[in-house]
Amino acid sequence: MYNDLDYILFFGLIGFAIVVGFLAVFWKRVASLENELEYGLAGRRFGTVIVWFLIGGDIYTAYTLIAVPGLEASAGGLAMFAVPYVVLVYPLVYIFMPKLWAVSKNKGYITAGDYVKDRFSSRFLALLVGLTGVVAEMPYIALQIVGIEVLLDSMKLPVELSLIVAFLFVAGFTLISGLRGPALTAIVKDVLIWAAVLTIIIVVPIKLGGFGTIFSDAKVAGLNLNISPALDAGYVTLAFGSALALFLYPHAFTGALSSKDANTIKKNSSLLPLYSVLLLFVTLLGVAAVAVLGMPFDGKHGAPASSFAFPYLIEHMFPSWFSSFAFAAVVIGSIVPSSIMVLASANLITRNLYLEYINPKASSARQSVVTRIMVVVVILGALIFSFVPAASRQIIFLQTFGGAFVLQTLPAVFLSLYTRKLNKWSVGIGWFVSLVITVIMLIQMNLTVSFYKYFFEVYIGLIGLGINLLVVGLITLVMYLTKHVKEEGTIEEKDFEYSS
Repeated sequence: MYNDLDYILFFGLIGFAIVVGFLAVFWKRVASLENELEYGLAGRRFGTVIVWFLIGGDIYTAYTLIAVPGLEASAGGLAMFAVPYVVLVYPLVYIFMPKLWAVSKNKGYITAGDYVKDRFSSRFLALLVGLTGVVAEMPYIALQIVGIEVLLDSMKLPVELSLIVAFLFVAGFTLISGLRGPALTAIVKDVLIWAAVLTIIIVVPIKLGGFGTIFSDAKVAGLNLNISPALDAGYVTLAFGSALALFLYPHAFTGALSSKDANTIKKNSSLLPLYSVLLLFVTLLGVAAVAVLGMPFDGKHGAPASSFAFPYLIEHMFPSWFSSFAFAAVVIGSIVPSSIMVLASANLITRNLYLEYINPKASSARQSVVTRIMVVVVILGALIFSFVPAASRQIIFLQTFGGAFVLQTLPAVFLSLYTRKLNKWSVGIGWFVSLVITVIMLIQMNLTVSFYKYFFEVYIGLIGLGINLLVVGLITLVMYLTKHVKEEGTIEEKDFEYSS
């Protein structure tokens, strides 16, 4: 049971983080936040340390601390896909993001849609890419909200009211501080998360007799620690597809573009794998939860649902004050990425819908106002989505569904960095065909899993991308053979250059 001091600690830490988010409006500020670049990307002035915290805040969220241990506690070895997935991400960051940062800096881009518009001379294709990013972001934001719901429920707090109040504050400091809000709050979040997780991964094995005993007890309890041979292809494709998708998400893209130079991104691609070590141990906490409960967290035969594995372990292994501390850290770990996600989505709506189709002459100050309005709209949309009962039942798949959508923008954003042969027709048709097929496959699987079984299980997002690339390649080849290929766009080779 929690006492008054536990609740004071819980709300005090969350309140402190929110206050930091509001005060961030004065941090590293050299220009008015009425400027869209200053508001949406903090003027592109963040150095290695801040970007490390910011991108870490983007990636290591409620998905990491609630959904991944939960999947491990219910499905066993399959959950380990999250570890190689984040390891695979960083070489991709090293390859793609410095070039994207350079062209964005040289041309004044704030979103991926801005780049696509000039690269293909097509504001409609830019709109499609932007809206895909927003749609993919919604389940990811909802995942953060559902993660907080789990913890509030564990602490016997009023879930809906608490969530609405919390995200009103998130909207508040995002409206006032722009990207500075989640960037500064990410430092608080990471300090708390690292302190909590390091304590947990030291204390839990000691109390349970070591990891050998934990694995043995979990196996006796019925947890399948091995990956079924039928899921081998699913495991590999889910890890690889998730890695390809991560920096196509608007929030990760925004975090990278806030860097002061391309070398800051390269340094972070070397330093961010430190988080992967943390993720490995977090995943193993799902095994420890099964060892303590004595059965998998599959929601059957009286067992809790998978999302309660992490809270259950903490509450049964630590005093109530530490549970309050750890849960507050996870809540803050959900608030920070939510802020970045809604801001990145709002940027896309402002830049690639409002500016291009509604008010092309909008000043930077006007764009900043519209972005603030869209921040509120996106947060309200995500809250509504998260209250749908199916969302809470499919917490682990919210991220993989979003990844399946955003993967279909890879030819427009990543491949176009390296070839001028792609054109708006091949990329646009490839996007449309692959997205339709992806949605059909998800519906056929009743929106319950992100694998599609034909001869073997494969991640739906990667199937869609394969079809996408095939369509893009065939159309490009036909246009090349019929001499209809021409280089499009206003971006020149020099725009990709940066000092190393």
